[in-house]
Amino acid sequence: MDIESLYKEHRAELFALSYRMLGSVMDAEDIVQETFIAYGQSLNVEPVRNVRAYLYRIATNRCLDLLRSSAKKRELYVGPWLPEPLLGDFNGGATGGEDPALAYERSESMSTAYLMLLQQLNAVERAIFLLRELYQYSYEEIAEIVGKHAANCRQIYHRAHKSIRDSKGEHPTAEVAESLVKSFVQSVFKGDKSRILELVSDNIVFLSDGGGKVRAAQVPVRGANAVLSLLQNLLVMYDATYQFDYVWINGTPGLRFDFDDGNRYIYSFGFRDGVIDHIYCICNPDKLGHVPPLNNGNQ
Repeated sequence: MDIESLYKEHRAELFALSYRMLGSVMDAEDIVQETFIAYGQSLNVEPVRNVRAYLYRIATNRCLDLLRSSAKKRELYVGPWLPEPLLGDFNGGATGGEDPALAYERSESMSTAYLMLLQQLNAVERAIFLLRELYQYSYEEIAEIVGKHAANCRQIYHRAHKSIRDSKGEHPTAEVAESLVKSFVQSVFKGDKSRILELVSDNIVFLSDGGGKVRAAQVPVRGANAVLSLLQNLLVMYDATYQFDYVWINGTPGLRFDFDDGNRYIYSFGFRDGVIDHIYCICNPDKLGHVPPLNNGNQ
């Protein structure tokens, strides 16, 4: 099979792996491109018996190298770090395409909440967990990719699996999640405090990623009353002309605001026990360069 055909066949899955590893749309796209360049160069050296495994090996190791080289930069990041949002069909990062409700059923491992859980694992742990959990690689194959013994990979996977399992809440249906988000947003606009408190957890956490580029909370805001107060202040602070719309972010229901001053805010949500327990706000313009302008929003 020629490289162009391989690219069409494997690009989306390699992007999904790289994005889960890195939390960056642009970096994931770069990794995919570099992977196929490296594969093409390898054909001049020796034949490749298992093309898919070879591509995954290149992509995984490129991700690990990038994570190691950027570790210090992440430590110095201003405020909470959140992954770059994927709008629309999460598969490959393209907007539109697959019906959102169908995409949602497969989307848990791409949701902002899930990606944040992955960030609790170090780079190698994340690679081992993803290769085993989502792509069903054997421990022997994973060991060859990450440079560890198979038994060690097995132990790391089971620890990571337990950590992720114990931390994540129940993934609601698309209809329930969409209803929660829309009811929450409408209640915020109306100032209906009692209804808001019914829709969110008492221990809700609001994370805002401005990266020091725009005004944003530089520490997590915790608790229903504190988050409610923050949202009310934001409505007053940004009492200006804007467009907003409900969108699918990482395969889950979300919200975006485009302000006349050029600022853009994209919100996604995490759920637990039938209510919203996390709000994730991306407003760092460096993370939104791939997001097209909103043309048909609601004023």
